[in-house]
Amino acid sequence: MTGPLVEARALTKRFGDFTAVDAIDFTVEYGEAFGFLGPNGAGKTSTMRMIGAVSPVTGGSLRVLEMDPATQGALIRARLGVVPQEDNLDNELSVFENLLVYGRYFDLPRSVITERADELLDFAQLTERRNAQVESLSGGMKRRLTIARALINQPDVLLLDEPTTGLDPQARHALWDRLYRLKQRGVTLIITTHYMDEAEQLCDRLVVMDKAKIVAEGSPLQLIGTHSTKDVVELRFAVGAQDDALPLLEGLAKRLEALPDRVLLYTDDGDRTAAEVAASGCQPETVVVRRSTLEDVFLRLTGRSLID
Repeated sequence: MTGPLVEARALTKRFGDFTAVDAIDFTVEYGEAFGFLGPNGAGKTSTMRMIGAVSPVTGGSLRVLEMDPATQGALIRARLGVVPQEDNLDNELSVFENLLVYGRYFDLPRSVITERADELLDFAQLTERRNAQVESLSGGMKRRLTIARALINQPDVLLLDEPTTGLDPQARHALWDRLYRLKQRGVTLIITTHYMDEAEQLCDRLVVMDKAKIVAEGSPLQLIGTHSTKDVVELRFAVGAQDDALPLLEGLAKRLEALPDRVLLYTDDGDRTAAEVAASGCQPETVVVRRSTLEDVFLRLTGRSLID
């Protein structure tokens, strides 16, 4: 291919009067891990469904693998691997049978499916569970099997919608390792997530979405450098003491954010700012100096209000 793997211009998705995706622009290059980061309801899944050629575009333009999803959807879907938010495995079949049945959807010969299935089960660390019923697997195993199944047709692009939601930390890290190995093999990954550490671990580049729009774009490091500071100083005060301390903290950092349970000071020199806090006369119960993260960027761009 000579152009981007995915190219969207003023891409829009409406459901009646509700706009789920509002005129967004982005490109995904071959071989990169590209992320859509945003709170629930930001438009991430709607965008993924349009890329996957299963939801029609309302407005703007979208090209996937240099094809038009409106007229070449079947050709696009044949070259995609899709990992949905919810596992849709057949619990009544064995691990291997799930791969066999899915491979038949792509008209692959049984001999080819069997060979690929054995390779994918090894990749997903499920070889020993080859003949086990799916319903007996843990959540992390089911997620790895869903990814293995999505690779049975050797896709050009793997779409992963909230791939680790609901998994415990050990299972999440095991899954990240599998996805990182796919990146090393040159598989293009397009990921939606609201986990900051996941985006930092996996994504070469990402966009932050909020209220159906893209509000920032770049690598994790670029986003942190543009929208936050090098360090953050977190101060916690005794109950009732925080309000009295705020006037003493003014001017000690580039930005001050007072939360119900703590005060955040955004600064390029955390140790110096912590020393200035001590010299100011206020007396926090705890002082923590840490590096800025993608979560600081995310919360600044999308706010801290809960979204139901």
